[in-house]
Amino acid sequence: MDEADNRTTGAAQPDPPAIPLTLDSPEGYLNREQSWLAFNRRVLAEAQNERTPLLERVNFLAIIGSNLDEFFMKRIGGLKQQVGAKVKQLSTDGRTPQQQIDECCEAVRDLLSQQQCTEARLLGLLAEENIHILAYKDLNRRQQESMSAYFLENIYPLLTPQGMDPAHPFPFISNLSLNLLVSARHQGDNHSHLSRIKIPTNSGIPRLVRVEARRHVYVFFEDIIANNLDVIFPGMVVESCTRFRVTRNAIAERQMDQATDLLAMIESALRERKFAEIVRLEVDAAMCHQHRIVLASQLRLDSRKDVFVVEGIMAKRDLTEIAAIERPALHYPAHLPVEHPKISRDAPNIFHLIREEGPFLLHHPYQSFTATVERFLQEASVDPKVLGIKMTLYRTSANSQIIEYLLDAARNGKQVAVVVELMARFDESANIHWATHLEQAGIHVTYGVVGLKTHSKVIFVVRRDHDGLMRYAHIGTGNYNAVTARQYCDLGLLTADPDMGEDLTEFFNFLTLGYAPQRRYKKLLPSPHSLKKALLEKIAREITHQKAGRTGLIQCKTNALTDPDVIRALYLASQAGVRIDLIVRDSCLLRPGIPGFSDQIRVVSIVGRFLEHSRIYYFRNGGQEEYFIGSADLMQRNLDRRVELVTPVENPALTQQVREILDLCLECSSGAWDMQADGSYVPRPLQPGVEERSAQEILIELNRKHLAKVQKPVKRSRRGAVQG
Repeated sequence: MDEADNRTTGAAQPDPPAIPLTLDSPEGYLNREQSWLAFNRRVLAEAQNERTPLLERVNFLAIIGSNLDEFFMKRIGGLKQQVGAKVKQLSTDGRTPQQQIDECCEAVRDLLSQQQCTEARLLGLLAEENIHILAYKDLNRRQQESMSAYFLENIYPLLTPQGMDPAHPFPFISNLSLNLLVSARHQGDNHSHLSRIKIPTNSGIPRLVRVEARRHVYVFFEDIIANNLDVIFPGMVVESCTRFRVTRNAIAERQMDQATDLLAMIESALRERKFAEIVRLEVDAAMCHQHRIVLASQLRLDSRKDVFVVEGIMAKRDLTEIAAIERPALHYPAHLPVEHPKISRDAPNIFHLIREEGPFLLHHPYQSFTATVERFLQEASVDPKVLGIKMTLYRTSANSQIIEYLLDAARNGKQVAVVVELMARFDESANIHWATHLEQAGIHVTYGVVGLKTHSKVIFVVRRDHDGLMRYAHIGTGNYNAVTARQYCDLGLLTADPDMGEDLTEFFNFLTLGYAPQRRYKKLLPSPHSLKKALLEKIAREITHQKAGRTGLIQCKTNALTDPDVIRALYLASQAGVRIDLIVRDSCLLRPGIPGFSDQIRVVSIVGRFLEHSRIYYFRNGGQEEYFIGSADLMQRNLDRRVELVTPVENPALTQQVREILDLCLECSSGAWDMQADGSYVPRPLQPGVEERSAQEILIELNRKHLAKVQKPVKRSRRGAVQG
């Protein structure tokens, strides 16, 4: 790692206080927004890491750009709404909404500065590999002539320049659109005219236009336009041409419990989002001060606080186009998910496998999503003994086989019910489309429980076996999305456990009824009614074990830890002597390692090739160990305002696999960051003589070995297959 080698990566938060803390002290908690920005600093460190393949470094840089866009749309947008509503309530760490906005913007500017330095470094390294992103002026004459011809044929007809004068009001600027602000005047006239040109990035033309077919030489779409303005403004003098971009608030949710038609309400909210308040203006570093003031004024922004000057590439998320270049030596080694070692493609019936040899723990992207989850649903759709299929759908891919199998099931006479979450942010439009498509095929579509998002990941199949009705299920931590299943680390359980089957019958009745009569669950932990209470009780139980001389141990792997009640409970457990290991990918409001307060707690963050997305909860329970996996993070929204589902993992062979994952995440050095009490993160130092491999690299190798072990034609022990 180059730039990140000798420094910590994290938010600028106060030092741990010297005075004794109480559970209600604001100083005992970190700021959520700053913690999330600290996560992005760890992502940036991957772009800076010289051991990361070059095009993957470019991809991490693009991820930062995309993440910051979403941060302003969701987090800053929400805070600005609170300011507008004159909300006085302080955050858990004792900050007002305006304080959080101001501190976040300062942190973002620092992050952008580091991002720009990394961008310049990567562009130089790309050039060394004969991948060139050039300014139009740096093209040779032949290349410029080629691009001018390309402009006339492919771009010019798409452009709609808009003047800004009394006859032409300031135009509407859509969210995240890239725009040119052009100042031009007539020959012999000193009066300048301002115009806006929107870059038509949804036209099918890539943002980075390839200049030559046989060489990786690229120029930006907007740069081609900016250097052919004589066609758009014939006979005029172009004084300046600079880029700008706006970000709008994405928080356009209404009160669902007041909606008479949820589908119509979401469609209306999506329309409103297009015209939502602007929360950020990005401007070219070359834009003059006067033009910045004009834009800020027209967009009703504070020119000092809401305007961000961009050095280098604007909308860096589009660098994914460069990251996708097929140069294997500049990417991570190719990874193809392997088959699950016990779910053979030769086995004729997956339900027989689950019943006779299951349950099975699935681990994506190491094991194939297609050969397990999609196969489970595909076979259910055609199996004559399957009577009904129920599932929850939060996000799925554009060309989803999951949807096709549900449609096939309906055509084959199965009873099919799908709970579609319409308010999955940024996927609302896609989910409305899928909901309508499924309904038209005769599938029973519901939108869950009023006032709660349905975030659980479940497929439930009822089948008439030879000895009566059997219930089969997949319960997972990740979305039913074949694309993200190759990029996100997620777990799933395929099971025919009778108690879980009974619980799922109750669970889906709760979802499809839309209200909550009293329901009892034998094994599963749903939110919002059971999960949080159960987790707090299990934390308290570890305290009891610790006080009785039985060593307490809690280990959690989650995307975020922000729920104050859970944090307080963990602080109490630490003060009682319970050891607590937390693997938290991004936001964590808990301060570890404060003497006498949280010194039994350590927090680790794993950043690497794949996005860590699985949730695991482990409690030592006096030796009667408990393992759980599920869809819920340790956040208020997940535990109090969403329908989530967490399942126990009870089979000894499967708990051994979960233990392996936890141990690898806690013990590996590469890709692991240790959180400090002030909210900063330190890259874990390499151990002398130990090969540098991340937990993800080790898991890729282990899954290949497990599969090879059971595929050996001779001397394959039953025990070895189980261990796989």
